[in-house]
Amino acid sequence: QVQLVESGGGLVQAGGSLKLSCAASGRTFSNYAMGWFRQAPGKERDFVAAITWSGATYYADSVKGRFTISRDNAKNTLYLQMNSLKPEDTAVYYCAADRKVVPTTQAPYWGQGTQVTVSS
Repeated sequence: QVQLVESGGGLVQAGGSLKLSCAASGRTFSNYAMGWFRQAPGKERDFVAAITWSGATYYADSVKGRFTISRDNAKNTLYLQMNSLKPEDTAVYYCAADRKVVPTTQAPYWGQGTQVTVSS
């Protein structure tokens, strides 16, 4: 199985930027499709972005044009560049991995999450 550790969260003002990282270990990173999800207090975990084995990307409508997902297979790391942040982006952000399909909330592997707080 693969182990995932997120980093890069923090407190930022509205309009600012953050870059999240997700370091993977334990299995061949390139064999996994990867995704970012987020969960705000009292809400369900929602899809943010995903990237396939070949580099195809998918985004939630709420982040399209502001967030960019990428991966560096040589470094076993997934990234999420977040620009033009809004207070409604405040959440715990999780990375997820799946060998068979693009990750959903049912993905088998998850990190512990990193908090992103956007102040108005």
